[in-house]
Amino acid sequence: MKHNKKDLKSDSNTNISSGNSLFYSKRFRKIWMIFLLVLVFLIIRLIYIQFVDGAYLKELAYRQQTTNQLISPKRGTIYDSSGKKLAISSVVDTVSINPGKITRKDEESTKAKKELVAKGLSEIFELNYEETLAKVNSTSSVQTIAKKVEKDKIDKLKAWMDENNISVGINIDEDTKRYYPYNNLASNLLGFCGSENEGRQGIELSWNSVLTGTPGKIVTSQDAFQEEIPNTDETYIPAENGNDIVLTIDFYIQSVVEKYLKEAVDKYSATRGRNCYCYGSFYR
Repeated sequence: MKHNKKDLKSDSNTNISSGNSLFYSKRFRKIWMIFLLVLVFLIIRLIYIQFVDGAYLKELAYRQQTTNQLISPKRGTIYDSSGKKLAISSVVDTVSINPGKITRKDEESTKAKKELVAKGLSEIFELNYEETLAKVNSTSSVQTIAKKVEKDKIDKLKAWMDENNISVGINIDEDTKRYYPYNNLASNLLGFCGSENEGRQGIELSWNSVLTGTPGKIVTSQDAFQEEIPNTDETYIPAENGNDIVLTIDFYIQSVVEKYLKEAVDKYSATRGRNCYCYGSFYR
């Protein structure tokens, strides 16, 4: 049986068209299956993030978006039985910087400003310039420059900031410092405090929980560039100052005892003398 060329060509086109349809149909099913697998994976991932990692991610976001500025409480005063102050806390300041906020429009100007800030801070607080510059160039959000700073240096810093038109990036936060008005009087009994106002020895240590108080804080919101977001709610939690303690020792008797003890040690060339205390205490 003979077939003309036209019929053969028509059959060939039909076979090719059928093969192409089958090819595209298989390809479409593969793409659809891949799409479904990706969709299922995304749904499972979303469920995992929402219900498994949800609490952790929420806490992480809160930490990144909020700043907590601590407010130091004033440590309680220690009195003798007659009301004389044997240990007191006075207001001082802590100076810190936010390196990311010490910037200008271009890189060269920013570098010059950071060097200016480092030079000013190192001169005012008598610090090493290179170490101060390293803090100013740091990538951390906060760097502490000086603690327990007296008012005269804070006034000098404020004047320098005004003179150089620097209003952001340098923080002055209120703090407290422990003083003993009568120097070494009853020092073995009173003890002393560390740099963070925590008791280390004597009454300061044994009654630390009573004297310390509870820190307060100011909670604010910040953006991804660690800039404070304006017009947001600010939470202020005031600090609770520590309680005062009254001892049963008497300032004048203690002074006389320590005076004659020192004279006896000097007279007999003793290596040491023992000062006996008789005390009790209560707090208010």
